Amino acid sequence: MTTVAKGLCVDLWRRRDVEKAWLDAIAAKPEVFAPSPEHTAIVLETLYDLNHMLRGLPQKVAKAFIFSQLDGLPYREIAVRLDVSERMVKKYMARAMYECAVFELDVADEIIK
Repeated sequence: MTTVAKGLCVDLWRRRDVEKAWLDAIAAKPEVFAPSPEHTAIVLETLYDLNHMLRGLPQKVAKAFIFSQLDGLPYREIAVRLDVSERMVKKYMARAMYECAVFELDVADEIIK
């Protein structure tokens, strides 16, 4: 029971970190760009899910995905940062995209149920 409780606490802290990062990003924008509460809820849920999916990946795969999708780095630069070949970065990205697709299907299945 202690292990389950610790796991739930860690999940709660991670969710709070994700939410704080989102709210900080929104606070930095002019009020004109402030999203509706519904939009905020959707974005936060998506960020929680993405965070959960990335934590299930090997570290280099997750880093390659973040460098590519969030930082917009080309594969060559990602390869340098991760100290791997560009071909390996392509494999990492294929794995991350596959996991995104599987995750998307799992979410769709839950919605249908």
